[in-house]
Amino acid sequence: MNHQPAAERAGRAPSRRQLLLGGAVAGWGAALALGTDALVGQQANAAAPSSAPPALPEPLNGESRVPFFGTHQAGVSVLPQARSTYLALDLRPDVDRAGLGRLMRLLTSDAARLTQGQAALADMEGELALAPANLTVTFGFGAGFVVRAHGLAPGWLAPLPAFTVDRLEPAWSEGDLLVEVAADEPVTVAHAVRMLLKDARAFATIRWQQHGFRHAHGSRPPGATMRNLFGQLDGTVNPGPGSPDFDKLVWIRDGWLAGGTSLVVRRIAMNLETWDDLSRDGREQSVGRRLDTGAPLTGTAEHDEPDFEARDGIGFPVIAAESHMRRARSADPRERFYRRGYNYDDPPQGTETSHSGLIFTSYQTDPLAQFVPVQRRLDELDILNQWTTPIGSAVFAIPPGCEQGGYIGETLLE
Repeated sequence: MNHQPAAERAGRAPSRRQLLLGGAVAGWGAALALGTDALVGQQANAAAPSSAPPALPEPLNGESRVPFFGTHQAGVSVLPQARSTYLALDLRPDVDRAGLGRLMRLLTSDAARLTQGQAALADMEGELALAPANLTVTFGFGAGFVVRAHGLAPGWLAPLPAFTVDRLEPAWSEGDLLVEVAADEPVTVAHAVRMLLKDARAFATIRWQQHGFRHAHGSRPPGATMRNLFGQLDGTVNPGPGSPDFDKLVWIRDGWLAGGTSLVVRRIAMNLETWDDLSRDGREQSVGRRLDTGAPLTGTAEHDEPDFEARDGIGFPVIAAESHMRRARSADPRERFYRRGYNYDDPPQGTETSHSGLIFTSYQTDPLAQFVPVQRRLDELDILNQWTTPIGSAVFAIPPGCEQGGYIGETLLE
């Protein structure tokens, strides 16, 4: 038995076992330290650049600019951009005709700068304006604006006639002043909207704001027909810019609106949840076109002319008389207009899985003569009405463009 005091045992030299264990731990610690040093050295060597970092690729279209000044407002006829925000403003009660002139001069000045990649006059975040990405800003006047300007409003500048399918909400309808901001870059759109709202806040308040999108720039060929959220090609029959009838159907030729046009904005809710219950064949029958190519059910390519007389094997029309395409088609060549719509996809509400639809827009010289007859036929009989509901509607006069030194609206306000 060991009768040595504890203090003496504590001061005794370490045993062979302790030395071995201690040496192992020390050796392990040294090895770990050496390994860590080596690893740090390797990381440092890996982090050290062997040459200059590769140059970033050139942006696809951030530097692309659309001229602001001209006979027409550029946002009407330019190829639709990937993103768009529509703003409807209500004029403050104390804004008179002179105030409208100040407002439009201010908006024109900043819109012209922003579309060319320059900061707005009071822009504290000017770096956000450096990539215009085909930015356009388009202004439109509601009936209230024209009355406040002591101008002569065309007969069509009023709410559209009532349609039985409408479930219009004031939150998405009418307005005194329209501002549409569109570009291929969402940051550019958001910044331009903010700058223009800052210009307008002493003169007007926001009535509604709608955010729309199309396919991203570069994801489809330029000018390709957009797909809506039903999966359909939307806007196949469309007299677009450069087509033989575009100028005749779109641009007004007399009065203070000469060089301008009219704009119908319809917010159309799409019930994607009940659309999901429909078979692919049923979806194609409701429209009269194939989902994959957009071709008429009697054709093979998107722009094939439909054969409304064709019958299937048991004698039924291949394209149903109540299909959307058949009801929208008119024998009157005057009942046409230029469409430039956008999808919207807002957060679902309650138990919804989607809250989506189409911001339908059409440009024409006279909505009553061109748009309303088509809408009446669709209102009377259109299979697609089971899944679509117009919840917003507005009509605006789009004034002509202006030259440098002028401003949008001067033909009405000067």
